[in-house]
Amino acid sequence: MTVDSYQPPSDRGGRSVHPGAAAAAPETLTGPADAAHALRPDALGTRHAVAAGHPLAALAAHRILEAGGNAVDAGVAAGICLGVVHSDIVSFAGVAPIMVYDARRREVTTISGLGVWPRAASLEFFRDRCGGDMPDGLLRTVVPAAPDAWITALERFGTLGFAEVAQPAIELARDGFPLGRFVAGIIQANEGAYRRWPTSAPIYLPGGRVPRAGQRFVQADLGRTLTYLADEDRAGRRTGRIAGLAAARDAFYRGDVAAAITRYHQAEGGLLTREDLAGFRVGIEPSVRAQFGSREVLTCGFWCQGPAFLQMLQILDGIDLAALGHNTPDYVHTVTEAMKLAFADREAYYGDPRHVEVPGPGLLDPAYAAGRRGLIDPARAWPAMPPPGAPAGASRPASRATAATAGSPAILGTSYAAVVDREGNAFSATPSDVSTDTPVIPGTGLAVSSRGSQGWLDPGHASAVAPGKRPRLTPSPAMVLGPGGEVMAFGTPGGDVQLQAMLQVLLNLAAFGMSPQRAIEAPRFATQSFPDSFWPHRYFPGRLTLEGRLPEATAEALRARGHEVRRWTDWEWRAGGVCLARVDGAGIRWGAADPRRDAYAVAW
Repeated sequence: MTVDSYQPPSDRGGRSVHPGAAAAAPETLTGPADAAHALRPDALGTRHAVAAGHPLAALAAHRILEAGGNAVDAGVAAGICLGVVHSDIVSFAGVAPIMVYDARRREVTTISGLGVWPRAASLEFFRDRCGGDMPDGLLRTVVPAAPDAWITALERFGTLGFAEVAQPAIELARDGFPLGRFVAGIIQANEGAYRRWPTSAPIYLPGGRVPRAGQRFVQADLGRTLTYLADEDRAGRRTGRIAGLAAARDAFYRGDVAAAITRYHQAEGGLLTREDLAGFRVGIEPSVRAQFGSREVLTCGFWCQGPAFLQMLQILDGIDLAALGHNTPDYVHTVTEAMKLAFADREAYYGDPRHVEVPGPGLLDPAYAAGRRGLIDPARAWPAMPPPGAPAGASRPASRATAATAGSPAILGTSYAAVVDREGNAFSATPSDVSTDTPVIPGTGLAVSSRGSQGWLDPGHASAVAPGKRPRLTPSPAMVLGPGGEVMAFGTPGGDVQLQAMLQVLLNLAAFGMSPQRAIEAPRFATQSFPDSFWPHRYFPGRLTLEGRLPEATAEALRARGHEVRRWTDWEWRAGGVCLARVDGAGIRWGAADPRRDAYAVAW
């Protein structure tokens, strides 16, 4: 049985549910009884490796590499492709945080790929006009950042133009592609959501029906939008590649696409304006980093949740994890408690550093991590989210916002792409934004970023809504630099599970010596004992969810320590879809991809 057998179900009342909903219990991959053997081989090569959240995106990147492009050209091609082949959970007009490792300079750069709230957005607006709610639809829209992120990556690190890297995506949108069971299942699970948007239903429910797995899925308007940008790129290239990229950017943020987006917002009560779009540029920012054993791990900054991954690693760095035994009750308990401590600090301090003071150096100080490590009781779980710490430089009180215990479940919309090339450059990106909680803009094929769903309406929260402010982002690409020149790009979809899945994969590699593919396939667990990042920020104190392959004896031992244990299926897509691309110390290229989703890896 392969991952293609996956189909998200309806609930028992026949209502469609998003794959993030608690009612969904998809049938997933049945794996071997012996977890020591991987279902898939590692992808191995000597020139390049790619891993992405959809096979066609991985092949698009491979096509660019074989044509002479570098890791950034290929990664951007994969990312734009994901906005076509996975437009259920990735939007070309969504978010796309990016990390690039420049092998020649041995430097890592991040591109924020995250939009800001429109000028007209405010806490008062949501309080007075929306009754303190953040409703689905246009009012969640932030400025779309992914187009500028892709173009900025090409400008600074690529060798090709927008037209060349977008060509695979244009072909797939214009001519269509056969839907896999995973995407078809997500559309089926969200049939009701697509029907409520008159501009979305004709695309995602062609002929008024849910498309079947294997059916050709065409997105003609999206193909025309990408073709328009490619044509503008070619026309502007008379004075050079950079001029062409600038023309493509202007076509989106100042030209016909911007006009279509803002015209619809004005007609339908949205907040986005021509000025919001025209004045936007992504941030090019240094990465944040922490040491974990002999490896240096890097993430994007505190405008996303990435640094919490570093906090988890630093808390665990003083513990002999191998001695605890892989996925034993002692191990699962210890790792879970470390994750809860990091999430408590995320909840208290993380927000857009342009708008709030984030005590970043204090949070990432190894001495601070050692103090947090001392709060782990090996015999007893924190019954709820632990209190946040008091890192050096914390000049504002730690916020402890009230979170909902009910409401709509989080929508787990995200994918991932990783590339390493023949020169040793690496690319890591986590593009996202769903097409289920906001309408497609007529004539464009674009569902514009609804990432405002990760904002808060509590004025004391570090990620409270404010004009021009970035909401705290869950998509969190990462890089690892290891001994002997090892470079690894990796990441995953999964909302608040992202860092938890990435942590377990890295520990499987570093502490237990697993191969990349086996590290990805090993059984996982995740805590929900903190406010969810998505509105209405649901909170389940003490909850710990285990994949079914973890023994019941382990679950019972964890219950005895105070964890409120729930179960996933054996191979649960909500547990993440980790992908990685790696160059080892001998120069071998490795790719690995998660069979829990449609992810795929290729190498040459």
